[in-house]
Amino acid sequence: MAVIRGMMPVFELFQPASIDAALALLDRHGRDVRVLGGGLDTMDALYDRVCQPSVLVDLGGIEPLKAIRPTKEGLEIGAMATLTTVVRHPEIQAKFDLLRRAAEAVGSPQIRNQGTIGGNVSQGTRCWYYRSGWTCYRAGGNICYADTPTAVNREHAIFGSDRCVAVNPSDVAPALVALDATMVIRSIDGERTVSAEDYFVGPSTDITRTTVLRRGDLLTAIRIPHTWAGALFYFEKARDRQSWDFPLVNIASAMTVSGGRIEDIRLVANAVAARPLRLHEVEEAMRGRLRDVAAATVAGELAIRGASPLGHNGYKIPLLRNLVRRAVRG
Repeated sequence: MAVIRGMMPVFELFQPASIDAALALLDRHGRDVRVLGGGLDTMDALYDRVCQPSVLVDLGGIEPLKAIRPTKEGLEIGAMATLTTVVRHPEIQAKFDLLRRAAEAVGSPQIRNQGTIGGNVSQGTRCWYYRSGWTCYRAGGNICYADTPTAVNREHAIFGSDRCVAVNPSDVAPALVALDATMVIRSIDGERTVSAEDYFVGPSTDITRTTVLRRGDLLTAIRIPHTWAGALFYFEKARDRQSWDFPLVNIASAMTVSGGRIEDIRLVANAVAARPLRLHEVEEAMRGRLRDVAAATVAGELAIRGASPLGHNGYKIPLLRNLVRRAVRG
């Protein structure tokens, strides 16, 4: 049932120097191609034989994909910008510090030096059953091994399960949703944009994908509007190892306050569902309320409404509740 690990499949490597050249390669090779960004998720997938492409398209030589530049509407971040570049960028620090905090929570310094923002938000699920080659629903089988009486599922979903209970593992994703970011996607047919909230898909939409990217698509940039620039931000990540690890639960929030009352707020949790979970009900309940302990308590209780834990991940319910409380209180 498991596969031989540590031996990459044979593939042909292309290193285009432009976005157009990369798109042409994606179009030409169809389903047999995989994009290589920073390489952290892709190399794991290749060694684990989760994917076995015949063609690998390396984006490392496309300089425009690495740029971060101001626009009239806000800021545009190239998908190949490393997480370290994001963390150190002065405008991100000054206006969108939520993103800096989230990016800095990813992995170790070495991982952030290599990993890209586009790769972090587009990485596949880290469910060990799927990654180890088990024939689960996501891999084309007819069972979710993580949702059985004997499963090891302490890191899996407590919301929105539909055959697959794997979670989205990104730290950057909830921050981008909270900042109302837009994802720029290109193909040979042109450019389209989707909100960060809609960029991610769950198993009820398509169990084989984690994002809206279709065959031939390339995430080229992320645009952050001025809307939440300079707001009150909160980011917290609970993980097994403080040095570096994937999140057990993380929370990102952006808030504006006037006279001690919450004018507006966006709250997003991750690692509790197959996609970043925007807490719309909590946001609605918090608008206009005093930012105090009572409001935070209400927010925490609303956030866990409808949670359905598995055999070993019930701890995520109080963990999420407490992270939401702290995000509201600050």
